[in-house]
Amino acid sequence: MKKISILMTAMTAIIASTVFTACDKSDDTQSNYEKYQQAVNKTVNKEKKNDKAILLVAFGSTWEQAYDTFDEIVADYKSNFNGWDIYLSFSSAICINNARAGENVDPKDYYDPEHWLTAIGLAGYKQIVVQSLQVIPGEEYRRVRDTYVKDFMNNRNGDFSDEYMKSLDLNVVVGTPLMAEEEDAEKLAVVLNNEADIKTAVQQGIVAFMGHGNPEGYDYYGGNVRYLQLEQYLRILNQNYYVGTVDMDETYVDDVLEHIKGGIFAITVGDVVKTMTYLPNASTKAQLFPLMSIAGDHAHNDMADAEDEESWFSMFNAAGIETKAYETNFTEACWKQYKSGEEYIPALGERKAVRKLWMNHTTQAIAKLGTEEALSTPTTAPEE
Repeated sequence: MKKISILMTAMTAIIASTVFTACDKSDDTQSNYEKYQQAVNKTVNKEKKNDKAILLVAFGSTWEQAYDTFDEIVADYKSNFNGWDIYLSFSSAICINNARAGENVDPKDYYDPEHWLTAIGLAGYKQIVVQSLQVIPGEEYRRVRDTYVKDFMNNRNGDFSDEYMKSLDLNVVVGTPLMAEEEDAEKLAVVLNNEADIKTAVQQGIVAFMGHGNPEGYDYYGGNVRYLQLEQYLRILNQNYYVGTVDMDETYVDDVLEHIKGGIFAITVGDVVKTMTYLPNASTKAQLFPLMSIAGDHAHNDMADAEDEESWFSMFNAAGIETKAYETNFTEACWKQYKSGEEYIPALGERKAVRKLWMNHTTQAIAKLGTEEALSTPTTAPEE
């Protein structure tokens, strides 16, 4: 599982780099870049109803269930943020291309944050919020904040006039991920423990959450430690809770199983060393849940795949714990009627109470507009 995870991360980086290089204006494919940008511009011009925009940024997915979840998130934002136009972006080039190709579903266009922000700027929006749909402030969030948004505010491609850039000064903000701070981990623990299906499961046995995590050896300024903090807050509520990841050393599925056996473990995440004490858990049943915004490849394959000997489902069952990765006890209405009554993997983005936590971050970001906590543009920022 660990080697596969590392290999997939490397492959994703290589392929994503190849795709985005093909969209560089200095390339021979300039016409393709321009056509792509024109398509995004057309979408924004068609949808524009206000002078304020919220751009939701997710990593993306290739699963139909995930696309339905994104639709649910967008619909919730539209209901709760009157006067704002809502757009959704994928930061993964692979997911963008697969969605456009219609892999397993009808073709859909999501576009990347760079092209969305350019289209939003060309449409003359006066206030812009870029809201991360990431769970932790890790690699993907940092890329959105420090590359896409920074390049936009620096007018890197020269798409906007100095006058327009000056008007954007202190009128662009970035909404933080679900667990941006430790207090967010505590709030999420309370919300998850109050979810009807999770509460029922944890009363019957072990509940293990599978997060994504960051690549081994990279903590990205404390992002990974949020998983440990979430687990600590959950275990205050019930000792049957465990949290692990698919891409973070010392919290893989085999580590989670060791914690269930009990013992004292020194867990190092970046510069943070935590000594964690786990009492042996005699539970013979477990329910698995994804700790991700959507249920995509990781949830269905790394977590739930009965045919993969290294999936969480297989390894938990092999350890003698009767484990379920799907459920029929999800109380909220599924986004699509055809899912009713089917076994299902509910992701964080499908939980109304969790979406509210993300929207609280958006509300906090909006409050920063016009203040020194918003982003400055080079045309008006004071010299250091």
